[in-house]
Amino acid sequence: MPNPPPLELLADLLKRAKAAGADAADALYAETDALAHGQRLGKIEKLERAEARDLGLRVFVGKRQASVSSTELAPAALAALAERAVAMARAVPEDEFCGLAEPGEIARTVPEIDMFDPGEPTAEDLIARARAAEEAARAVSGVTNSEGAEANWGATRIWLAASNGFAGHYRRSSHSVSASVLAGTGTAMERDYEWHSAVYGRDLEDPAAVGRRAGERAVRRLNPRKAATAKVPVVFDPRVSNSIVGHLLGAINGASVARGTSFLKDRLGEPVMAPGLRVVDDPMRPRGLRSKPFDGEGLAANRLAVVEDGRLATWLLDLRSARQLKMKSNGRASRGTGGPPGPASTNAYIDKGAISRADLLRGVERGLYVNEMIGFGVSMITGDYSRGATGFWIENGELAYPVSEITIAGNLKDMFRAITPADDLVFRHGTDAPTLRIDGMTVAGA
Repeated sequence: MPNPPPLELLADLLKRAKAAGADAADALYAETDALAHGQRLGKIEKLERAEARDLGLRVFVGKRQASVSSTELAPAALAALAERAVAMARAVPEDEFCGLAEPGEIARTVPEIDMFDPGEPTAEDLIARARAAEEAARAVSGVTNSEGAEANWGATRIWLAASNGFAGHYRRSSHSVSASVLAGTGTAMERDYEWHSAVYGRDLEDPAAVGRRAGERAVRRLNPRKAATAKVPVVFDPRVSNSIVGHLLGAINGASVARGTSFLKDRLGEPVMAPGLRVVDDPMRPRGLRSKPFDGEGLAANRLAVVEDGRLATWLLDLRSARQLKMKSNGRASRGTGGPPGPASTNAYIDKGAISRADLLRGVERGLYVNEMIGFGVSMITGDYSRGATGFWIENGELAYPVSEITIAGNLKDMFRAITPADDLVFRHGTDAPTLRIDGMTVAGA
């Protein structure tokens, strides 16, 4: 017997939860299909297809909550799932901040966002993409070996329903291609990579161009030097500059702020970045990799400036963290089927500046250009920052020679205030940034 439509399935599960003794409940159903291909030196190493169907139920008994998940959708299994969830909720401590949104808070309409490509690629399509990327990378003079190329596709469909009256659905797709190769020989070999991801297959960058850049980057890294210890400007390439935005988003996560574990916990409304800088989180962006029309608790999605003119304007809040902080949720709840929601960003970015990348570099007499980061030496409690890096030494505004085995250090509070963005913002990731220059960082040879 076929399963009922997902929203009917969720409505039935919510009824079973209430019958089992829950005061309130919400449920999430997710369907995910994925196709992945990988090859190395022209030989197929993997060709995999995965299909997953997952169901999650969260129940509330008074101020107690519990979450359970299952892949079994038969009526008897749903009844057992609801009873198990209620029994668990009765056994856990109370949480005064848990609970569903009030009926007046939930999204009443679900807007259509252009974020789903109905065309599913064939295995042959993915093989051709990966082959083109790897062949182009290996064709670059100086490339001597390959770590392989991959092409992937995925489609996700989400249904969410709650006993407060919310019911909604959306779907999202992604295509990606990547290549990683080696240049040089023996102990002087260097590795680099490139990749691109897009919601629509037709928006995916030419795989050959992706592979060619991977090869060119690997060759440019040959014969690196170590950098002398100095306090200099550091320029972050766009493929790593988004990590700086990521650290800001982590520091303004409402759950961390409520716990007191963020170095920005007392800075709401105050300057945290240079004047004129703006950081935006936009779940409504067409063809955004993390777009969604409502959040994990059924609140409407909305574009949000978290930093405006350098000032911290808000936290990223779900219902629980908002209640802890005596605020209102701004629709940033994210969740899976296996647990309760938590606050998270969607399509976040730091706005572009008014200066070109070339002019940004031209203003650096001596400094470091970083295009790859290593490790994660960041304290979100103090803001202390220390990470391994590779890139190029800057002399008189030009990339002079490759450098490796270096560490860059500072404190994020100072780093945020010292950011100068270039005008080359391109949306390639879920979190994006243009080329960023940060003055006054410590660079040391590893």
